[in-house]
Amino acid sequence: MADGGVHGDSQGNATFSIERIPAGRDMIIENEDPRLGGGGGGGGDSDDKLHSVEMIFKGKVQPSWREQLTVRAFVVSFVLGVLFTFIVMKLNLTTGIIPSLNVSAGLLGFFFVKTWTKFLEKSGMLKQPFTRQENTVIQTCVVASSGIAFSGGFGSYLFGMSSIIAKDSTESNAAQNIKDPSLSWIIGFLFTVSFLGLFSVLPLRKIMIIDYKLTYPSGTATAHLINSFHTPQGAKLARKQVRALGKFFSFSFIWGFFQWFFTAADGCGFSSFPTFGLKAYDNRFYFDFSATYVGVGMICPYLINISVLVGGILSWGIMWPLIKNRKGDWYSADLSESNLHGLQGYKVFVSIAMILGDGIYNFVKVLGRTIQGFIQQYNTKEIIPVSDRKSPEKSSISYDDEVRTKLFLKDGIPVWISISGYVAIAAISIGIIPQIFHQMKWYYVLVIYIVAPALAFCNAYGCGLTDWSLASTYGKLAIFAIGAWAGEAHGGVLAGLAACGVMMNIVSTASDLMQDFKTGYMTLASPRSMFVSQIIGTAMGCLISPCVFWLFYKAFDNLGSPGSAYPAPYALVYRNISILGVEGFGSLPQHCLTLCYIFFFGAIAINLIRDTIGKKWAKYIPLPMAMAIPFYLGSYFAIDMCVGSLILFIWRKLNKAKADAFAPAVASGLICGDGIWTLPSSILALLGVQPPICMKFLSRGANARVDAFLSS
Repeated sequence: MADGGVHGDSQGNATFSIERIPAGRDMIIENEDPRLGGGGGGGGDSDDKLHSVEMIFKGKVQPSWREQLTVRAFVVSFVLGVLFTFIVMKLNLTTGIIPSLNVSAGLLGFFFVKTWTKFLEKSGMLKQPFTRQENTVIQTCVVASSGIAFSGGFGSYLFGMSSIIAKDSTESNAAQNIKDPSLSWIIGFLFTVSFLGLFSVLPLRKIMIIDYKLTYPSGTATAHLINSFHTPQGAKLARKQVRALGKFFSFSFIWGFFQWFFTAADGCGFSSFPTFGLKAYDNRFYFDFSATYVGVGMICPYLINISVLVGGILSWGIMWPLIKNRKGDWYSADLSESNLHGLQGYKVFVSIAMILGDGIYNFVKVLGRTIQGFIQQYNTKEIIPVSDRKSPEKSSISYDDEVRTKLFLKDGIPVWISISGYVAIAAISIGIIPQIFHQMKWYYVLVIYIVAPALAFCNAYGCGLTDWSLASTYGKLAIFAIGAWAGEAHGGVLAGLAACGVMMNIVSTASDLMQDFKTGYMTLASPRSMFVSQIIGTAMGCLISPCVFWLFYKAFDNLGSPGSAYPAPYALVYRNISILGVEGFGSLPQHCLTLCYIFFFGAIAINLIRDTIGKKWAKYIPLPMAMAIPFYLGSYFAIDMCVGSLILFIWRKLNKAKADAFAPAVASGLICGDGIWTLPSSILALLGVQPPICMKFLSRGANARVDAFLSS
């Protein structure tokens, strides 16, 4: 499921801060057996075959692409799609940090179908065995489905259109710049824009995977995982991992249920426990007992978690208390802390400056890597081939690559399907989108669709090189371009947010599809089954994600409000980016623009230093994108994530092999259990069932006043 890096808001394929965290960069691959390292160079000799993945599976019948698309695969995909959509939606609406859930999807898909087939086998009713190709189809479908919860903008551009978020931004709140959520138009919009990215890069699959041999680290890591599940040793380990996941899923779910009893009002419960004292609590420094973010911390690299904590200390520990002391000087003393002309303005716009600085730097870097790759291909005379020509002959090719390439080219997808599909869907959406958003003129949409294939290719190519999808960065560029073109008087704020949605969906699904093709290539899953699975998963997501969001929207009255359980921080960020694009900088509080310049160029400088000093020292320099997240939210979730990192660190010191094998499963269990608890809690809220107890923490003086009041 992809965008961002740490998923920062503009980095790895798998996301943080409204992006997803790259699975390949810190994912533990079980079974690091020499036989499972396959695919690399070397001749086709016997020694190569001894170290080959495909030799392990030699002799097994390869199912046709139609046989890989089973009913049971899509039933399991639907169930897991609902589960992961709840998880991603909760993360979207709390902090926007979304780790890669590829391991969980692959592991649970394997467990459910393996259990299903074992039952049928014992009853003598099994007609088709469970294969790694079917496992890959499930993985692809689940990630495509839950990925819509990210690219659909429920925690960013789409919710940013609502009156709930507009009232917190105070600027450009005219009716023409507001559109409140409704199931009908959200589902229609997603079906209109979510499939174009799949067709935009479809003809380039052979160029990306075979000719250029792009690595796609997340896709490669997922393929290794699935291949290992279907070896005897890997299947045994997978069963143990599923048991570990189940234990911590149960613990996390029960812990969420237990906490619910003490949350009768805002500020009640364990999530408001002043761990480091009341003063630290007022500045958002506390451990909130969230199993979700402890699990996220176990998945995210140490550097991400430390970067988030450093950002929280810099902002809530130093900057905001100092700026708050300038109240009445830098901004009016009559303004509340949530007013964008006051302290809130510094929090929001300084974080936006860091996000934009980091995003622009990485955009230029990945674009440079892409151009450099083209130049290298040209210099070695490997001109981009037409899709129906043969690839240039290599002097040597591994046994794995020989087998995989043969199957990958066997089940081709005609070019006319991608071209006609793109043109047809684009024509339909050019007519429909202006009906959903009257501010989006048809020619705005047409311009986006003309430019989008080139950007989708750049994003997919860059993601193959670096594992970093820049979907949100392309979306922000669309905000500025279309918002400024439309102008404030003609609903430019809403037009910019809608344009962001169109662009993000195209470039995000394009890179996701190429990741899946890479996974399919390495597991001998047919490109046709991968493409069909991606389409079905995307269609599932276009229905599941709006329904899950609607449940949150109706169940929690304070959804999107600062300080609530679901503040949706990036909804406000994206709306204010759109306002900036339309109105300029005139509405910022005093000295805010100067601070924005400092942090914008500071983010670029930090990234530049990281890229020039080498990997040995770069791992000690925090990531600007990660640092920007707590500027608005606070550090409470950073402390949870650092606790997760500490647990993993100690575990690895005590037993590295066991930690490497089971930490992803334990973390996934913590995330899934707490995430799925939101379903019954939402239903209870809709039914009007309130928790019976409010557990609050007061200072000694406040407690004395409360006691005196109650006794009077």
